[in-house]
Amino acid sequence: MAEMKDVFGQQPHPVEDDLYKEPMRKRKKSDRDQRFRAFPSVEQSALKEYEKLESRTRRVLSNTYQKLIQSVFLDDSIPNGVKYLINRLLVLIEKPTVDPIYIGLFGSTGAGKSSLINAIIQQAMFLPVSGESICTSCIVQVSSGCCAQFEAKIHLLSDQEWREELKNLTKLLHRTEELGREEADAWNRDEAVEEATWKLQMIYGNGAESKNYEELLRAKPKRKIPTSRVITLKAEEAEELSIKLDPYIRTQRRDWDGEATEMHIWPLIKHVEVTLPKSDLIPEGVVLVDIPGTGDFNSKRDEMWKKTIDKCSVIWVISDIERVSGGRAHEDLLNESIKACQRGFCRDVALVVTKADKLHLPEYLRERKAGNQAIQSQREAVLERNEMIKLQRTRILKEKLKRKLPADFKVLEASDLVYTVSAQEYWQQALLTEEETEIPKLREYVRKRLLDKKRRTVTKYVTEAFGLLLLTDSFSSTQNLPNEHLHMSVLRRFAEEKVELLEKAIGHCFACMEQPLQEGVRTARTSYRCILRACLVRSKGNQGFHQTLKAVCLKNGIYASRTLARIDLNEALTQPIYDQIDPVFGSIFRTGKPTGSALMPHIDAFKHSLQEKMTEIGIRSGWKYDSCKKNFLIQEISAILGGLEDHILRRKRRVYESLTASVQSDLKLCYEEAAQITGKKACERMKDAIRRGVDRQVAEGMFERAQERMQHQFQQLKTGIVEKVKGSITTMLTLASSQGDGLYKELADVGSEYKEMEKLHRSLREVAENARLRKGMQEFLLRASPSKAGPPGTSL
Repeated sequence: MAEMKDVFGQQPHPVEDDLYKEPMRKRKKSDRDQRFRAFPSVEQSALKEYEKLESRTRRVLSNTYQKLIQSVFLDDSIPNGVKYLINRLLVLIEKPTVDPIYIGLFGSTGAGKSSLINAIIQQAMFLPVSGESICTSCIVQVSSGCCAQFEAKIHLLSDQEWREELKNLTKLLHRTEELGREEADAWNRDEAVEEATWKLQMIYGNGAESKNYEELLRAKPKRKIPTSRVITLKAEEAEELSIKLDPYIRTQRRDWDGEATEMHIWPLIKHVEVTLPKSDLIPEGVVLVDIPGTGDFNSKRDEMWKKTIDKCSVIWVISDIERVSGGRAHEDLLNESIKACQRGFCRDVALVVTKADKLHLPEYLRERKAGNQAIQSQREAVLERNEMIKLQRTRILKEKLKRKLPADFKVLEASDLVYTVSAQEYWQQALLTEEETEIPKLREYVRKRLLDKKRRTVTKYVTEAFGLLLLTDSFSSTQNLPNEHLHMSVLRRFAEEKVELLEKAIGHCFACMEQPLQEGVRTARTSYRCILRACLVRSKGNQGFHQTLKAVCLKNGIYASRTLARIDLNEALTQPIYDQIDPVFGSIFRTGKPTGSALMPHIDAFKHSLQEKMTEIGIRSGWKYDSCKKNFLIQEISAILGGLEDHILRRKRRVYESLTASVQSDLKLCYEEAAQITGKKACERMKDAIRRGVDRQVAEGMFERAQERMQHQFQQLKTGIVEKVKGSITTMLTLASSQGDGLYKELADVGSEYKEMEKLHRSLREVAENARLRKGMQEFLLRASPSKAGPPGTSL
């Protein structure tokens, strides 16, 4: 729907307002300055310079585009070369400035995710917090923007999505009278039944759980649902919005007997977007995402849960200090985060230990084994304990990451993998200083990530724009250089040979998966019964598990409760294969030297070899007098292959998940059969049906088919890469060699735009040098400044 946009959707850049309306441009300059207020002055200066470079580049591109459009406006047919150039200009003009950086806070119940976000954005109690029970009921993303007020958008499930869930909920609650008393009691205590009953009662009122699907379709919800499926809340102050927002995102207790209408629609809420006015602490372009520890029985919310994790470039695994050293939930979340590094965009994982001010001093002193230095105060003990936890958990986390990720993965080089934070002390500062709570340290991390991304994005943008202007400026020339076609033919043949070598290199990279896949399949075949048994057994037998198992079958092997550990039979069965392939898979998509199974270094080597050949041929053919052509070819190669990297990143998730998708597809009929079982001893009969179905599929080659499907995905990826490279290189060389062939016509003079673009391209180095000088001066001043004392009343 028009008002409903994806949680990661972005609005197109307002090119026309920015370029053609002078008053609007002045206002936007003021807005840009305001956007940087979260950064210290040194970083603000660098950001303003990059922003100015980008803005001027966009203006040059727009002026060039307008001139080209006017020059061909009345033509009956536009030459292909001109079409190519116009389209490339338009794509660059409309390209967003910097995609947001999504930082996912991933933790279990009561870990302190919401409290941490509140501290980072400097708004105490803004998001609901509770240390005793689940508090945040859905995905909540918080960012700052250009709005004048505090704003929240509550996105609801569409009518079709709710009908799908309603059908599954009523199937889950279907109960026959054949159950014995003991089975009926267990059925009623089942967590899945309680959850389904509660959802229906919240929407339709008491007694809804006993109605069938058709009856509920005709029933009227307790509250009118907006047709837009979006509820917008606004407020002048943070506290006012917090009060309005609280009923929508706070999990309500089942014994709640209030009549607040907002909470009646909780089961319909898909996700919530909160936008703060421009902030002094959280910069625009950073989105903090509070991700509940599990998915949701609704397929759309569960799908959004997985996609949200995969969209995050940074994941902070949140665990309170009392549970960080053990617990299944903590390990599960960490494993899910590492998988995000394998299949998604995540490049950085850190462990954030919350409630780091908690410590029982007598107990700590009795168990303390750290040196001979006497502890004089609670503060000293907390700081010492936190430092020990950092060292211990950093070592454990790094070892875990090394087992799953390639050795040169950047997160392994991070100086800080573990943070010990205290939101409570951040507000009170009775025990720790503000810096010692490490909230400012996390803010600094966020700022540096955004600044670095802005630098890389603008550098790439200006460089790509410069290449296009180089070509555009040379279009009006019809001069053919000596042996032009001969030299371009040499370059074309060279490119074709290099593409063939690249295809072989990609094939070699992907072939490295064959042996670990085979070993993983062998392990899976021998261990699947043990894995299945562990998934189907509960500590109390079938008590409280009857309908939960039915929910697993209704959702094709997956049950994502908001309160229990996530159940995914397909993932569990394929885990032995993933254990074998993970290190190799990570190596394929890593960056580094072009050795072994790494894919991108081979593409980089391909790019550099083409660029070197272009320079060589350019000198030999006389391009030293026509540097525009040589520079265009070199720049365009970088642009083409830069887009190829994005394509690979988007496709690798499909490759990685092909194993579980294959197993889930093969077991679909098995799950459907088990879901239909009702009556006496239904739980045991469902388990038997699942066991028989898995046995049958394994015997018929289920794991081997999964292996073949992953290899097929790799083959499709290779084919896609080669086709894109061939097509792009062929088009580019055709354009570069076609002057004088009638492909182009004389275009408007863009010499002034080219000269301005040339200056902007030279400015890139100056901006980088200025940033380095400012950073060096800042570091010097910080070293020279006295350290801050502890909070008042503490013993140092």
